[in-house]
Amino acid sequence: MNYIILSVSLPLLAGLVYFEKKESVKGILCTKPLLSLLFIIMAAIQTHNNVNYFYIILAGLIFCFIGDVCLILFFNQKIFKAGLAAFLIGHIIYSAAFFRRVDSFLTMTAAAAIFIIAGTVIFMKLKPHLKGMIKPVIAYITIISIMAFSAFSLRQSGAQTVLAGNMVLAAALIFYISDIFVARHRFVRKRFINRAIGLPMYYTAQFMIAVSTGIVI
Repeated sequence: MNYIILSVSLPLLAGLVYFEKKESVKGILCTKPLLSLLFIIMAAIQTHNNVNYFYIILAGLIFCFIGDVCLILFFNQKIFKAGLAAFLIGHIIYSAAFFRRVDSFLTMTAAAAIFIIAGTVIFMKLKPHLKGMIKPVIAYITIISIMAFSAFSLRQSGAQTVLAGNMVLAAALIFYISDIFVARHRFVRKRFINRAIGLPMYYTAQFMIAVSTGIVI
């Protein structure tokens, strides 16, 4: 069943990238919501070893779906902020699902330092372009950094399988990088390359997170 969903997702993703290049809002509206709905379905069809994890992730996926729909209308700042808020909530939910207590304080401290430095660098690069969006962007960078850090904690947790930990951490890092391209496109310079790279990374991360609901124990 996973393969069927992915086989449907790939042409939708190709269509979405094409419509992004053409800047066709109608085309994006015809492809993006359907594509985002598929990562929710992907999570729902897994065999759930940890039901609590599944329901938390499902909630996060739904908020990301809402964010995806809102960001289609990025030219409306109120709707854009609503989409940003939906993604913030989604990342907070993901963080709650990913976080595990680990034994290596030193390792987690080093991971936290890396994300703090990375987040600071990203913000300083974006700051001259943000205008009235400084506070929302600070909040977003902070939350997505916490989400990635939480995924790292799951990877370090001995209670998880190696496959599950690696998948979630990889998904979180891919998600983190994809959002850099979103920020560049929205605030720095609107270029198709940002969408051509960022969108496949974003959907790869979301489908990996969805599949993790069938692996995390």
